[in-house]
Amino acid sequence: QVQLQESGGGSVQSGGSLRLSCAASLYTGYTASMAWFRQVPGKGREQIAAIDRDGTTSVADSVQGRFTISQDTAKNTVYLEMNNLNVEDTAMYYCAAGSRSAIWTGNFRDWGQGVQVTVSS
Repeated sequence: QVQLQESGGGSVQSGGSLRLSCAASLYTGYTASMAWFRQVPGKGREQIAAIDRDGTTSVADSVQGRFTISQDTAKNTVYLEMNNLNVEDTAMYYCAAGSRSAIWTGNFRDWGQGVQVTVSS
């Protein structure tokens, strides 16, 4: 099982920015795709951005133009740059890793513990 360690969460005012990082303990076929999800209490997890090893990305409409996913394959690390944050972005953000097809199927095998992002007005 791949260990995923997220960092970079915190509190920010509306309109501000944050950058999340997720470091995978190793590269395997199950880190061929990595993604960021978010969840608010009482709702299901929402996949907001994903990237495969070749750099193909998928970004949810809800964050398109504000959030950018990127990676450093040498470090087995994926990033989520979040700009122009608003209160609706407040959630627990989770990093996930899976096979190459996971970027499209949403079926990720391994999950991080999550980091809280809180946006105040």
